[in-house]
Amino acid sequence: MGAVFIQDGNARLGGELNMPPDAKGAVLFAHGSGSSRFSPRNTYVAGVLQQHGMGTLLFDLLTPEEDENYSTRFDIGLLARRLLIATEWMRDKASRLGYFGASTGAAAALVAASKAQGIQAIVSRGGRPDLAGETALRHVKSPTLLIVGSHDYGVIELNQEAYELMGCEKKMILIEGATHLFEEPGTLEQAAKQAAAWFVAHFNAGSGRDKSQSS
Repeated sequence: MGAVFIQDGNARLGGELNMPPDAKGAVLFAHGSGSSRFSPRNTYVAGVLQQHGMGTLLFDLLTPEEDENYSTRFDIGLLARRLLIATEWMRDKASRLGYFGASTGAAAALVAASKAQGIQAIVSRGGRPDLAGETALRHVKSPTLLIVGSHDYGVIELNQEAYELMGCEKKMILIEGATHLFEEPGTLEQAAKQAAAWFVAHFNAGSGRDKSQSS
């Protein structure tokens, strides 16, 4: 479908929607602070998900003006609200939805998932799930995969702390040799493959539940 726009009051948020034919579901991307829908790393991951038959929505959680404000970049409540608006916008486009969050976007995805219905799966890459806060983490029901670089010191520990608070189906994977941005050769590819496998498994599980509920 290409370029789309999602409205939140006076804020017009640009996005890029790609829905392969007969998509298993769609993944909404929540970018980290200072990033955008043009993030080369998330664009790469989105391409891998599309190859596995999933739709993707990469969109800006903040306007360019908001993104210049340091405090707004870390306003997890605002980012989560925008993600929830995009989630409702996507409801009639895909029967199964998931979230992919990076950096602060991971916290926004988890807060949104703690409030939204029917989020089949969440993946965090180099995320800060700790910023979601204890209350939101304990309320997340969606199966969640935390992907962290083995050399992303400090962030590993923050992910472990968040992981312990979560009562949902969960998994944490360390990508060997990767730092925070997964810039090392082959590390982003590994993260994308892990993300794709997680979404495929849980979208397919959701498809099974859908059929059993309708029969």
